[in-house]
Amino acid sequence: MNWITNAVLPKIKAFVKSNDVPDTLWVKCKSCDQMIFHKEFEAAYNCCQSCGHHAPLAPKARFDMLFDGASWDEIALNNITDDPLKFKDSKKYTDRLKDTRGKLKESDAIAVAAGKIEGLDVVIAAFDFRFMGGSMGRAVGNAILQAAEEAVSRGATLITVPSTGGARMQEGILSLMQLPRTIIATDKLAEAGLPYIVLLAHPTTGGVTASFAMLGDIQIAEPGAIIGFAGRRVIEETVREKLPDDFQTAEYLQDHGMVDAVVPRAEQRAKISQIISLLTHKPRTAAAE
Repeated sequence: MNWITNAVLPKIKAFVKSNDVPDTLWVKCKSCDQMIFHKEFEAAYNCCQSCGHHAPLAPKARFDMLFDGASWDEIALNNITDDPLKFKDSKKYTDRLKDTRGKLKESDAIAVAAGKIEGLDVVIAAFDFRFMGGSMGRAVGNAILQAAEEAVSRGATLITVPSTGGARMQEGILSLMQLPRTIIATDKLAEAGLPYIVLLAHPTTGGVTASFAMLGDIQIAEPGAIIGFAGRRVIEETVREKLPDDFQTAEYLQDHGMVDAVVPRAEQRAKISQIISLLTHKPRTAAAE
């Protein structure tokens, strides 16, 4: 029986199972339940063509979408010690990091790249929500500072794209110290007279919202993105009032003056280059798609 279980059955399963059909041939939209062919979903940068829902987009895919000709240089981020507090809840923090890095092949919840958008120099720091909810620890705080310094050295515009649940609890007070550190990063750009643009993706909450994410010269948001500090339920229980159905959405914040524009992904590159051109008084140039 062991021989059949250990030797025969695995061979039969391997023979029957087709390796030519990927597990993600179709994607189900989380908003309208429409089934979307995976290649079409990727070609639309993770946007549903039926309802317009914007699903999370990995940093490197976002770089391809925004930079001219999908050409960009990734900025190597400084290494730090992983777990200075030796934190453990139901699992060691070091084990969580190891598992997530192995799955995503990324070092942390942010990536930084430099390139051009319609001929204009730009540095982009984009969050990856898949990495522990895009939480901001010391690595993310360092990356924001490094991105700002890179933008200053290049005379480029800095764009941050937060998509996060806030500060990383496993790093305790050290994660909260990233709030003032990232504000220092925005100050460096202001001192250099360089534009700072924030592109708010879903969701942007917690300590990130309470720091650099709301300090852009221009605040752009993706359609339907949830943006806020505390969660809806917490606020309702605190104020003991029913909040509007669209509360904390990008559209709600635009109506109340906290977001300058809500821009779909298909229009972001053109809109961002227009804004940078106006802020820097530099002309845009046509670039290959």
